[in-house]
Amino acid sequence: MPTTVAGQAIARQIVRSGTSVGANYRAARRARTDAEFLAKLGVVEEEADETAFWLELIVEDKMLPNHLVEPLLDEANQIVAMIVQSKQTTRKRMKNPKT
Repeated sequence: MPTTVAGQAIARQIVRSGTSVGANYRAARRARTDAEFLAKLGVVEEEADETAFWLELIVEDKMLPNHLVEPLLDEANQIVAMIVQSKQTTRKRMKNPKT
Protein backbone atom coordinates (compact mmCIF):
# COMPACT_ATOMS: atom_id res chain seq x y z
CA MET A 1 0.00 0.00 0.00
CA PRO A 2 1.13 3.56 -0.54
CA THR A 3 2.73 5.18 2.49
CA THR A 4 0.20 8.03 2.34
CA VAL A 5 -2.15 8.67 5.24
CA ALA A 6 -5.06 7.28 3.22
CA GLY A 7 -3.09 4.25 2.07
CA GLN A 8 -2.03 3.35 5.59
CA ALA A 9 -5.52 3.93 7.01
CA ILE A 10 -7.05 1.63 4.40
CA ALA A 11 -4.37 -0.98 5.02
CA ARG A 12 -5.19 -0.98 8.74
CA GLN A 13 -8.90 -1.32 7.99
CA ILE A 14 -8.29 -4.28 5.69
CA VAL A 15 -6.15 -6.01 8.30
CA ARG A 16 -8.85 -5.44 10.92
CA SER A 17 -11.86 -6.53 8.85
CA GLY A 18 -10.04 -9.28 6.99
CA THR A 19 -8.77 -11.00 10.11
CA SER A 20 -12.14 -10.56 11.77
CA VAL A 21 -13.71 -12.76 9.08
CA GLY A 22 -11.71 -15.79 10.19
CA ALA A 23 -12.08 -15.16 13.90
CA ASN A 24 -15.83 -14.69 13.68
CA TYR A 25 -16.28 -17.71 11.42
CA ARG A 26 -14.46 -19.79 14.02
CA ALA A 27 -16.82 -18.41 16.67
CA ALA A 28 -19.81 -19.24 14.45
CA ARG A 29 -18.67 -22.84 14.17
CA ARG A 30 -18.72 -23.05 17.96
CA ALA A 31 -22.26 -21.66 18.22
CA ARG A 32 -24.57 -23.53 20.57
CA THR A 33 -27.79 -22.81 18.68
CA ASP A 34 -28.85 -22.08 15.12
CA ALA A 35 -29.84 -18.56 16.17
CA GLU A 36 -26.40 -17.93 17.61
CA PHE A 37 -24.83 -19.42 14.47
CA LEU A 38 -26.87 -17.06 12.26
CA ALA A 39 -25.95 -14.04 14.36
CA LYS A 40 -22.25 -14.84 14.18
CA LEU A 41 -22.46 -15.53 10.44
CA GLY A 42 -24.03 -12.08 10.10
CA VAL A 43 -20.88 -10.58 11.59
CA VAL A 44 -18.75 -12.65 9.21
CA GLU A 45 -20.79 -11.39 6.27
CA GLU A 46 -20.44 -7.76 7.40
CA GLU A 47 -16.69 -8.02 7.87
CA ALA A 48 -16.13 -9.78 4.53
CA ASP A 49 -18.26 -7.17 2.78
CA GLU A 50 -16.34 -4.38 4.51
CA THR A 51 -13.08 -5.93 3.32
CA ALA A 52 -14.48 -5.98 -0.22
CA PHE A 53 -15.40 -2.30 0.15
CA TRP A 54 -11.84 -1.32 1.07
CA LEU A 55 -10.45 -3.39 -1.80
CA GLU A 56 -12.89 -1.73 -4.21
CA LEU A 57 -11.69 1.65 -2.96
CA ILE A 58 -8.09 0.66 -3.68
CA VAL A 59 -9.06 -0.28 -7.24
CA GLU A 60 -11.13 2.87 -7.82
CA ASP A 61 -8.40 5.18 -6.48
CA LYS A 62 -5.70 3.23 -8.35
CA MET A 63 -3.65 2.80 -5.17
CA LEU A 64 -2.30 -0.55 -6.39
CA PRO A 65 -2.28 -2.32 -9.75
CA ASN A 66 -5.55 -4.14 -10.45
CA HIS A 67 -3.81 -7.48 -10.96
CA LEU A 68 -2.76 -7.40 -7.29
CA VAL A 69 -6.14 -6.42 -5.87
CA GLU A 70 -8.70 -8.14 -8.11
CA PRO A 71 -7.98 -11.71 -6.87
CA LEU A 72 -8.40 -10.55 -3.28
CA LEU A 73 -11.61 -8.72 -4.11
CA ASP A 74 -12.92 -11.80 -5.90
CA GLU A 75 -12.15 -13.94 -2.87
CA ALA A 76 -13.85 -11.48 -0.50
CA ASN A 77 -16.97 -11.50 -2.71
CA GLN A 78 -16.94 -15.30 -2.84
CA ILE A 79 -16.79 -15.45 0.96
CA VAL A 80 -19.76 -13.08 1.19
CA ALA A 81 -21.72 -15.27 -1.25
CA MET A 82 -20.90 -18.46 0.68
CA ILE A 83 -21.92 -16.92 3.99
CA VAL A 84 -25.19 -15.62 2.53
CA GLN A 85 -25.93 -19.12 1.21
CA SER A 86 -25.05 -20.69 4.58
CA LYS A 87 -27.43 -18.31 6.34
CA GLN A 88 -30.23 -19.16 3.88
CA THR A 89 -29.64 -22.90 4.34
CA THR A 90 -29.69 -22.56 8.11
CA ARG A 91 -32.91 -20.52 8.04
CA LYS A 92 -34.58 -23.17 5.86
CA ARG A 93 -33.45 -25.91 8.24
CA MET A 94 -34.80 -23.93 11.19
CA LYS A 95 -38.21 -23.58 9.48
CA ASN A 96 -38.39 -27.26 8.50
CA PRO A 97 -36.66 -29.32 11.18
CA LYS A 98 -36.63 -33.06 10.68
CA THR A 99 -38.69 -35.02 13.15
